[in-house]
Amino acid sequence: MRRNALDRIDLQILHDLQADGRMTNVDLAERVGVSAPPCLRRVRALEQAGYIRGYHADLDPAKLGFAMTVFAQVGLASQHEADLKAFEALVASWPEVRECYMLSGDADFLLKIVASDLASYQTFLTQRLTAAPTVTHVKSAVVYRTSKREPGIPVPMEAR
Repeated sequence: MRRNALDRIDLQILHDLQADGRMTNVDLAERVGVSAPPCLRRVRALEQAGYIRGYHADLDPAKLGFAMTVFAQVGLASQHEADLKAFEALVASWPEVRECYMLSGDADFLLKIVASDLASYQTFLTQRLTAAPTVTHVKSAVVYRTSKREPGIPVPMEAR
C-alpha cells in the first residue's frame, strides 16, 4: 500500500484508530461505513504497510510516580556517525528517556525525560547523561505545565 493509495476510508480508519486504539473492529467499520470483514482487511493492510506502527495505552505519568518532565538539549563533542549511533544506543537503554530526536543547530539531540522529582532528575543528569562519552553540554528545560498534548499526527481526511 503506497501513500497515494490511501482513500477516504483508509484515512478515516487511521484517524479513528489514532483517537481510540481500543475501538472494536465492528465500531470502526460502522464509523467508516463498511462492513466488518473489509474493515479488518484494511486495518491489517495499513499495519503491514507500516502506517500503523502499534497500539499502546496512554498512561498518566504523575499517577505512576513521574511527576516531572524535562526536555534536555544535548551537545556532543563529535558528530561522526559512530559517535551519534553510540549515543543513541546508550539513550535507548535509559528508561527515563521517553523520546530522543537528533537535531540541527546548537544541540545535537533533544531528549524528553521523566523523573519522580528534581533530585532524581539531577541524579540522572550527573551520573548518566553528562557522564556519557562525548557529551559536552546539556541544557535542561523543566516542564511546568502542558497546555496541549496531542499524540500522533493530523490525519488529512481527503485522499491526495
